[in-house]
Amino acid sequence: MPHRHFDIEMHLLLDAIYLKYHCDFRGYAGASLKRRLTVAMSRFNCATLSQLQDQVLHDPAVFPALMDYLTVQVSDMFRDPAYFRSLREKVVPLLRTYPSLKIWVAGCSAGEEVYSLAILLREEGLLDRTLIYATDINHSALKKAETGVYQLDRIAGFTSNHQKSGALTSLSDYYTAAYGHAVFDKSLRQHIVFSDHSLATDSVFAEMQLVSCRNVLIYFNRQLQERALGLFRDSLCRKGFLGLGSKESLRFSSHAGGFDELVREDRLFQKKSDA
Repeated sequence: MPHRHFDIEMHLLLDAIYLKYHCDFRGYAGASLKRRLTVAMSRFNCATLSQLQDQVLHDPAVFPALMDYLTVQVSDMFRDPAYFRSLREKVVPLLRTYPSLKIWVAGCSAGEEVYSLAILLREEGLLDRTLIYATDINHSALKKAETGVYQLDRIAGFTSNHQKSGALTSLSDYYTAAYGHAVFDKSLRQHIVFSDHSLATDSVFAEMQLVSCRNVLIYFNRQLQERALGLFRDSLCRKGFLGLGSKESLRFSSHAGGFDELVREDRLFQKKSDA
C-alpha cells in the first residue's frame, strides 16, 4: 500500500472510532500507531485500513478486540525498581503527613503498577488511609486488573523487582498460587477503584497527593502530552507529587515551571506551592 494512502486511511479510521465510540486516538504518536495498526490488519484479515474501518463500524465485536492493538499493555510489578525505592525514600515520608491519601495511576493497563503501589503503601503503613484510582481507556485491561491474577511464570521477575525496590516484606505474602496463576490478596483491591478515563478527552475528577503515569506519554503527540500534564497538574494538591516514565520528562513542557524536580533520574516531581 502506498504510504500516503495508509496515512489517509489511518486518519479516517481514527475519526470513525472517535465518532462512534468516543475514544480519541487522534493525538497518539503516528509512528507507533502505524506499527500497531499494521499488526491489527493481519489479525482481522484486512488488506487495507478501510476494510478494518468497515469492520469497526459494523461489527460490535471488533472494536473491543482492536483496543488491545491501539493501547500498549506492557508492564511489570515494581517495574524500574529505583522509581519505587525513590517513592519509599523521598515521597512516603511526606505522604505520612496527610490524614488521608488519594493516588491516581493513569494508564494502569492490567494493574501491575497499581498492585505494586498498594503493596508498597501497605509495607509503609499507609494503605489503610489511601484510595488508589486506577484508570485506563481499555475496558478489557481494566477487567483483568480488577481480578489481580497474573501468570505464575511472571512472579520471579516481579519478586526480583520488589526486592530491588527496598521491599520490607516478601512478595509471596501478598498472593496465592494455583493452576499456573498468582492471585493477589483481595484486601489490596479494597483500596483500589478501577475506572475508565481518557487523558485525551476526560477531565480532572479528584484532588490527589500523588499521580503516577509512567510510560504512557511516550505514545502521545506533543499536544496530547501537554493536555495530560495539565490534567495532572490540576489534579494534584499543593506540593503533590508526579511520577513519569524513564523516557518521559517535563522538560520543554509549558507545565515545567509548575514543578520542582524531586528525583531527576527517577522522573519524580513535586508541584510547587504556588502552582
